[in-house]
Amino acid sequence: MKPAITAIASTNARSRSLLVLAVAFVALALTPAVEAHGVAGKDALFLQSLQGLAVGPLMYLGAKHMVTGYDHLAFLVGVVFFLYRLKDILIYVSLFTLGHSITLLAGVLAQVRVDPYLIDAIIGLSVVYKAFDNVDGFRSFLRVQPDGRIAVFIFGLFHGLGLATKLQEFSLSPAHLLGNLVSFNVGVEIGQALALACVVIAIAFWRNSSGFNRVALVTNGGLMAIGLLLIGYQLSGYFLQA
Repeated sequence: MKPAITAIASTNARSRSLLVLAVAFVALALTPAVEAHGVAGKDALFLQSLQGLAVGPLMYLGAKHMVTGYDHLAFLVGVVFFLYRLKDILIYVSLFTLGHSITLLAGVLAQVRVDPYLIDAIIGLSVVYKAFDNVDGFRSFLRVQPDGRIAVFIFGLFHGLGLATKLQEFSLSPAHLLGNLVSFNVGVEIGQALALACVVIAIAFWRNSSGFNRVALVTNGGLMAIGLLLIGYQLSGYFLQA
């Protein structure tokens, strides 16, 4: 009986994964083109004119950047979607925070130059990865299961480098640069914590509904569509930028 049960479970898992892929491509076709988030308007003017230490304004700017950064938030929603224990949530979010903090600070201070289109495409890939993982796509189709903690840390490095490329667009004053970067990063963490708190609470209540599993598939299909859209848009920008 066990082999038969395993076969049925495997078939069901593949069906669920195919459903999510279908939802992802339908949502992708219906979603208008979007641009990767950046720093513009008054925020850009502020950064360009910055000469001294500005702890408060940069914390606010960092929090705003994270809350409005749909690609970062989409990945984090995928990360916490099926985490039930607070301990696990803290571990995964801490690994992501460590990764993006390292490359955000090092990327700006060491002037590590990377193409922003390629970095944002990888960030899009991180969203696709997590949504695909959430619907058991790796075990169903590829017969492998990546280590989620390592993957979240590695993708955190790319997310931090993506933030660094946004700041590298401006000629930041070397005066108090480290202090300003740390302030911006702290703001990012505050924005991330506030956004994730809302997401975790909403999902916790949502799990009590009878249709959670069905809607969860559609939700992760939507996340996959966002990631695919971001990948396509950024790769198009990369090849057309010349």
